[in-house]
Amino acid sequence: MTSTTHSAPAPEVWLPLPAEEVDGLPEGLTYHFWDGAEDFPADPADCAYYVVPYMKGMEIAVRPLPEMRRVQVVQTLSAGIDHVEPGLAGLPAGVRVCNAKGVHEASTAELTLALILASLRGFPGFVRGQDKEEWRSGFYPALADKSVLIVGYGSIGAAIEDRLAPFECARVARVARSARTTARGPVHTLDDLPALLPEADVVILSTPLNPSTQGLAGADFLAAMRDGALLVNVARGPVVDTKALLSELESGRLRAALDVTDPEPLPSGHPLWHAPNVLITPHVGGSTSAFLPRAERLIAGQLTRFAAGRPLENVVRTTG
Repeated sequence: MTSTTHSAPAPEVWLPLPAEEVDGLPEGLTYHFWDGAEDFPADPADCAYYVVPYMKGMEIAVRPLPEMRRVQVVQTLSAGIDHVEPGLAGLPAGVRVCNAKGVHEASTAELTLALILASLRGFPGFVRGQDKEEWRSGFYPALADKSVLIVGYGSIGAAIEDRLAPFECARVARVARSARTTARGPVHTLDDLPALLPEADVVILSTPLNPSTQGLAGADFLAAMRDGALLVNVARGPVVDTKALLSELESGRLRAALDVTDPEPLPSGHPLWHAPNVLITPHVGGSTSAFLPRAERLIAGQLTRFAAGRPLENVVRTTG
């Protein structure tokens, strides 16, 4: 009698980068390239590992999920997972959702410091002055001797503090979901914000977007900030109540530097564009030359662990 052994098909992986461009991908997996095109590269029902296209928006991110009945891992290339959240409820139980911790810290922290320094030192006015051939000299605020509050002290918040260290800030306070102690000092909880906000010259938002942070920087939060303070948002637009922020900006009481807005992209004609004392960048915290090499290392490392049956890193949620 002759017996026939049938090997199981190789698990299928959807990548937003061509597999031949990613060094270190393990063998034994079948790779498909999909970066949000209208046509899927294969049957979504056969996908085991889905790497979500980067910066293509929620609609594209969740589009294949209803058909991914055998998916085991959903991997984002962003620090947050809010753009895939709407599609997770329909997935099978046990799907691991992983974020891109380790990819965006350097770039986002760099931009945060750039926004703070540009805002405090008056760069937007200098650029406008250059356009008009005006020499706008004078005294401007420095970051030195300022008190800074970081709201959202995960890996990005810690990377921001790393880069604040040489600037001789008077104080850096930290807020996260849970209290803990770090080498640099205590991390407070959101419940401590009413006491911390009035003491800060610069308030940095670097939190994930979730039900506890949606609208966190609302009217009460902003009212608690000291006169002349600078609000920096490198988190997600809906963490800030745009209407409440506009009121504070238009009164001249607060300043803001925003890499993210609500709505986003900010539409033409929106009053936030021309509000006083605001600097806006178009959500470019993570999209720099530092992104691709770090993203490729993350993908290769995660898939190597997946192929070997080892625990994955950056698991932030499991469905079911």
